[in-house]
Amino acid sequence: MQRRDIPSELSFAAIPAVAEPRELTSPPPSRRPRGAEPEVVSVAELDRRLKRILEGSTADVRVEGEISGLRVVGSGHAYFTLKDESEEAAIDCVMYRTAAPRARKLLADGARVVLTGRATVYVPRGRLQFCADDARLAGRGALLEALFRLKEKLAAEGLFAPERKRKLPVDPQIIGVVTSGDGAAIHDIVTVAFRRGGARLILARTPVQGAGAGQRIVRAIALLEEFPGIEVIIVGRGGGSADDLSAFNEEIVVRKVAAARVPIVSAVGHEIDVALTDLAADARAATPSQAAEMLVADAAARHAALEHLEARMRRAIAHRLRASRADLDRQRARLGSPAQILAEPQQRIDDALARLRRRMERILVEDRAGVQRLDRRLAARHPRAVIAGARGALRPLSVRLAAAAHRHVALLREGFANDVARLEAMSPLRVLARGYAIATDASGRAVRDHREVAPGERIAVRVHHGALLARVVATAGPGEPLVEASAPAPAAPPAAAAAAPGAAAEAGAAAAPAALARGPRASGAGRAPRRSRAQPGAPACEQLGLGFVADERAPTFGRAGASGQVSAGQGGAEAGPEERHHVEP
Repeated sequence: MQRRDIPSELSFAAIPAVAEPRELTSPPPSRRPRGAEPEVVSVAELDRRLKRILEGSTADVRVEGEISGLRVVGSGHAYFTLKDESEEAAIDCVMYRTAAPRARKLLADGARVVLTGRATVYVPRGRLQFCADDARLAGRGALLEALFRLKEKLAAEGLFAPERKRKLPVDPQIIGVVTSGDGAAIHDIVTVAFRRGGARLILARTPVQGAGAGQRIVRAIALLEEFPGIEVIIVGRGGGSADDLSAFNEEIVVRKVAAARVPIVSAVGHEIDVALTDLAADARAATPSQAAEMLVADAAARHAALEHLEARMRRAIAHRLRASRADLDRQRARLGSPAQILAEPQQRIDDALARLRRRMERILVEDRAGVQRLDRRLAARHPRAVIAGARGALRPLSVRLAAAAHRHVALLREGFANDVARLEAMSPLRVLARGYAIATDASGRAVRDHREVAPGERIAVRVHHGALLARVVATAGPGEPLVEASAPAPAAPPAAAAAAPGAAAEAGAAAAPAALARGPRASGAGRAPRRSRAQPGAPACEQLGLGFVADERAPTFGRAGASGQVSAGQGGAEAGPEERHHVEP
């Protein structure tokens, strides 16, 4: 075993393996002059000295124990504790990602392993730890224990019984092969088979390691069973670690090999490798090459020559490998480990990431507390709570608004009553009650000027109680004498003359609405037509231009009065013809 070079500044050239460790606080008495003060070093320098001493004295040491507290970080480094099962002892260990993947796969909590590496000191922490470069299972590890349990289960079912195994065909012509298409196994099988004879090989390509490899191997065997004329199948792969061969230890693969329709030869790994398919198959070959040799016949000479060449090749390869390994060890000792130089800063980064993670967790806890406080404040200002408060404040305002509205309506009603009273006082009906009358022409327009009517024209006179129908005898302006015209009055119809004395008044009263409805009389054709300012039957207050509507209960001009019929003698004795046709202005 090559020892690492110890720096020249240290005098610990050789430390016995069983020697008791010396105190590191002071150098040996022989190196320090009598009465001299001890050397004062920094903590970092002390850690570096301890690190060099430990790495120089524990290079390539092997330690066996049980793994606990395994932690694999994102950088790929694995940190764990290796415990002694017989005593109360433990040591912190680290396996960097530069170690072999096969060794890192063996790490698991509770697994018993043998670690190869060296003891060292992690300078930033001053912590003693064991840096492992390789690992292997010690005794029955967790995976091996599971493999033994599966083996016992299948053996109890009789899958490994010798009586179930079938004989191999003597000289098969069609041989199926289940293995990887680009691995060394198919190359070895093809080489041996074609060198020894002319057998036909049918390859079912399938992955032989990794996730899902077991199910693909089962499908490949089923595919070859359906091939016409197949006589025997070789299932196997080249050598590898226990993890690489784990697909041939899966239960579904072992059961398929045992239940295959044709004989199966298992050729998994090298001679020292044993898989469960080797026990369930009809025959086992140490290597894929040996499987081809078992199935393809050959002459003895070729067999002997092959064995001789194979032995020489193995010796040459082994010699070359030994020389290469020795040279590699020498170069590695001189060069040192670049991975180790990079691994320690990576470990410091892992520590910093751990501190950062803890800090972030504390910040998150504080932020969650703040969010909870804000949630409580927000709940107090929830829209429902705000609306409920507003409704409570709105109720007295609604009562006040209703009272104010009632007061306002009462004031408006009082003002309206006053306006109605004033309007009633200004009504033309009140004027009529004082003894005045309103004369309207045939169109229902109030007569304001004597020139608006002509002698002989019929007019309607509205009094306080009822209306009168009269004929204009004469007209005169202000200050002019009122003189009756000389024109004779129109003669009454013969039928009317023969009627009873009161018939003329009734006829005149009945004809009044008809005359008023005809519009302007025909006898006035010689004069210019007067502009009509109102329609017949309009309310009297509108015809008078007073700007408001009279009480709809009052009678209108040109229509029947309150009694339903207007006569010339209403309100007194029956008038004569002169009284019916002459009205004083």
